[in-house]
Amino acid sequence: MPTTASESAPWTLLEELAESGDAARLKEETDAMGLRDTARALSRLDTETQAKVITTLDPEDAAEIVEEITDSEAAELLAMLDPKQAASILDAMESAGTADVLSLLPEDTVDELLSHMDPEEAEDARLLRQYEEDEAGGIMITEYLAYPEDYTVRQVVSDMRDHSEDYAHYSVQYVYVVDKDERLRGVLPLRDMLLTPGKEIVSSIMIKNPIAVLDHDSLDQLVDFFSDYGFLGVPVTDEDSKLLGIVRRGDVMEAVGDRHQSDFLKAQGIIGGEELRTMPVMTRAKRRLAWLSINIGLNFIAASIIGIYTGTLEQVIALAIFLPVISDMSGCSGNQAVAVSMRELTLGLIRPTEFFYVWLKEGMVGMINGVALGVLIACVAWLAPFGLWQGGPALGLVVGGALCLNTLVAVLLGGTIPLLLKRFEQDPALASGPILTTVTDMCGFFFVLSFATALLPYLVGGE
Repeated sequence: MPTTASESAPWTLLEELAESGDAARLKEETDAMGLRDTARALSRLDTETQAKVITTLDPEDAAEIVEEITDSEAAELLAMLDPKQAASILDAMESAGTADVLSLLPEDTVDELLSHMDPEEAEDARLLRQYEEDEAGGIMITEYLAYPEDYTVRQVVSDMRDHSEDYAHYSVQYVYVVDKDERLRGVLPLRDMLLTPGKEIVSSIMIKNPIAVLDHDSLDQLVDFFSDYGFLGVPVTDEDSKLLGIVRRGDVMEAVGDRHQSDFLKAQGIIGGEELRTMPVMTRAKRRLAWLSINIGLNFIAASIIGIYTGTLEQVIALAIFLPVISDMSGCSGNQAVAVSMRELTLGLIRPTEFFYVWLKEGMVGMINGVALGVLIACVAWLAPFGLWQGGPALGLVVGGALCLNTLVAVLLGGTIPLLLKRFEQDPALASGPILTTVTDMCGFFFVLSFATALLPYLVGGE
């Protein structure tokens, strides 16, 4: 007999109930757990067991859980199911979620699933899949209410009541009015509609010429829109004003978060999309090694600079203390410049061709910060015990000058590398970090050790 939630880990309980085929008890337990905890428990199971859990539930209940897990997990799970079962779950999901999951599946699998889906749901999925994930058409949902402009208020209210169960998960803060060609003509606030006599034509009480966004508007344009307007959602149209869907404020904020997360993972060397610990070990290892194997070669290049000046380093061992400091401080300065350039590229404030504009702006900042940091570290090197012991003012001049120049190099490179990569259609989020780190390490080591070699008599003599 299956154990209770208090006697077993949630994921173990899900597995036991799925194995027993007790759909009613499984539904009861998942309701008690809540969607988030159910999704977390489901992620602890292997894909085959996940499939048993999902197929034991009704498609509507299964869809709510599938929408709570990540898109990659959902795609892998649905690919395990019988196409008809998977299609029934996709039919019950929100249109945007369905499109996101389908985008991660092979085309032949997608075609098969679409053939088993409800024709209207399949058509919506095909529409959404035409757009990029960071534009209005890729973020919008197609669950909305729109009525012909010659409908009466009574007809609209009657339709909403008759199909209340179907419309339960629709975004109905607003009701839209369209003409015979489905072009957006107006918006009906629910309060105004409910307080208007039933015989009135909706076109007489609608808000005409409503604000809308175009289907190819970028994510950043949507962010700006919702910053300017307090709407919960906005209609999406094509260039001919045909109503296609609505974009909700919350979905835009979620898309922004997803983009930041993706950029962060790439910058940290996680290549190939999101990584979860429930994924196969080899898949996770390959995604990390793709960047690490390249980076180890770049680091050997930087380390070779030290090899050239081994003699200097042996005579002035105090330099070894400052090499990582200069490397790290310059890297931090460069990464700040990278972040600003990537942000401005995303917002469209600069173009990849504006190389010299960015070079000039970053150069001024690099000079100021380089001098400030150089003086600071020079004082530390001069006055610290190891400075008094070996080199004194000469040591301060070496490390201060090196940090000053390397900071300038770092911000110039950090500001311009994303532009160059973008111009050559490479991903700035993925490549800017490794390139910047390697070059600033090489330059930092070279500046310190070459300056030290030039001033070696003063360093060794302590003059």
